[in-house]
Amino acid sequence: MIPDKPPKEDVFHGSEDLKKEAHISSFEKYKELYLKSIENPDEFWGDIAKDFFWKTKHTGQFLDYNFDVTKGEIFVKCMEGASTNICYNVLDRNVHERKLGDKVAFYWEGNEPGDELTVTYRELLQRVCQFANVLKSQGVKKGDRVSIYMPMVVELVVAMLACVRIGAVHSIVFAGFSAESLCERIMDSQCSLLITADGFYRGDKLINLKLLADEALQKCRDKDVCFFIPCGSTGKPKGVLHTISGYMLYTATTFKLVFDYQPDDVYWCTADIGWITGHSYITYGPLANGATSVLFEGLPTYPDVSRMWEIVDKYHVTKFYTAPTAIRLLMKYGSEPVQKYKRESLKVLGTVGEPINPEAWQWYYTVVGEKRCPIVDTFWQTETGGHVLTPLPAATPMKPGSATFPFFGVVPAILNESGEELEGPNEGYLVFKQPWPGVMRTVQGNHQRFETTYFKKFPGYYVTGDGCRRDKDGYFWITGRIDDMLNVSGHLLSTAEVESALVEHEVVAEAAVVGRPHPVKGESLYCFVTLTDGVTFSRALETDLKKQVREKIGAIATPDFIQEAPTLPKTRSGKIMRRVLRKIACDERDMGDISTLADSSVVEELFQNRCSTAV
Repeated sequence: MIPDKPPKEDVFHGSEDLKKEAHISSFEKYKELYLKSIENPDEFWGDIAKDFFWKTKHTGQFLDYNFDVTKGEIFVKCMEGASTNICYNVLDRNVHERKLGDKVAFYWEGNEPGDELTVTYRELLQRVCQFANVLKSQGVKKGDRVSIYMPMVVELVVAMLACVRIGAVHSIVFAGFSAESLCERIMDSQCSLLITADGFYRGDKLINLKLLADEALQKCRDKDVCFFIPCGSTGKPKGVLHTISGYMLYTATTFKLVFDYQPDDVYWCTADIGWITGHSYITYGPLANGATSVLFEGLPTYPDVSRMWEIVDKYHVTKFYTAPTAIRLLMKYGSEPVQKYKRESLKVLGTVGEPINPEAWQWYYTVVGEKRCPIVDTFWQTETGGHVLTPLPAATPMKPGSATFPFFGVVPAILNESGEELEGPNEGYLVFKQPWPGVMRTVQGNHQRFETTYFKKFPGYYVTGDGCRRDKDGYFWITGRIDDMLNVSGHLLSTAEVESALVEHEVVAEAAVVGRPHPVKGESLYCFVTLTDGVTFSRALETDLKKQVREKIGAIATPDFIQEAPTLPKTRSGKIMRRVLRKIACDERDMGDISTLADSSVVEELFQNRCSTAV
């Protein structure tokens, strides 16, 4: 699976200076440790676990699992019998045992330049203890679920850690979600408490968060349901359940090795904590390592397009982690806004959320990193808890756009439609053959959905839902979602949920949503709608439909294009042929085999009525 030697051609290598201090400084060392993590996971992860506090030790084997639905219930068990507190490990252990109390935990940078705050580990611990007592005074106890709907402020981290300190389960809902989406997550999870804020500015726009929270709670009362949901993606609410021991070990280890964390680093992940990236690589991974991080409330283009590089210089950021969407956005403005600032402190650059196209990779590497900073292009999911395919800064030569090789403990495979493993260079379904400590355990309250979504299609494998290509050198390349999800600006959107929002409109009889490439967002939403008899499609109706989706789901799900479709292309059995719709959305006339269409004349009519998609 891992080649004996890395390729020498068509690759980029990390700096020699980085190799001198790196935790894993060569490809040979990476391969040695990788094989150990696969062949003897108990020893590999057991050694890492020794660095953390355990109230009780685990009994039996480190990892136990069943990935085969034909052999019984799917389960993953990690460190059964062990008990600990993740808040103690990321705060108390750092303050009292590692003597890091005076070290900065977060440099908070507000939306407006000059609005800033510095919080040390000792101060963070004090604030978490105080808020934990507030939660207890409100009757929150171990096992209760608490929802957090907040902007990117230090209080969000405090609220998270206060929950886990007293044994409550936190569910963080992205502050960009609408009241309707918030209500759905309330209904699905039934939390006992909601933590929110009055409001915040995002760029020059005021977001009245309390108003949205009140509206969501009223919707819940109207539906006679009580409070909240853990959810990672923007699809239909799906509570991805992670457990403390495995998740803590995995986020801590991936953070340390993927970013080659060193004690004097200043790390900045630009994600929002409302997404899994913020959970794993703003809160738990960095704090478990005693790292200093930047926490940013604003936008990369406000008040100008140099804001990110200004912050890099201001705090001397050494490790920088952002989304390809942000990189493509900033590319449009050229190199001058970047080169206004020195960026001499940068050592490692990272990408997250979606595959990065080679052009954006080259710009990131050449302009931002000045050809001296390795890029860790990380592939992972809410469900995986942390990185599963990724380069390591000083150990694995880089190919622009490739997720490179598996992280320790992860065994990927590529399957064909029949479920057969493909060897050598090939393309198919990306799956994993065995668990790692950070993988999800179930879907909260719906284990059947967990088994059906991730294990039923190919028994014996965890199915990612992504397509993947392996090249002649053994490098993995993510080709995109195979299921009904779209990746818009690094966030997964359910086509079914957007379609549902559209057909709720009184004049829409049927809807189908597909993705088409977008130079900045990765994918854009192209919607086909069939109207009820007698209704004429108009610009006003288009605006109304976009508004409806925005209110039902959130601004991120706003359709880019809406086309009237008097009839949708369907098979004789009535199934919509989305492959055909994707071709129409992309204006690609090579349709392939459409002999199963009930009425092939529909295709030409839809082509004639295509939206103008010039960007």
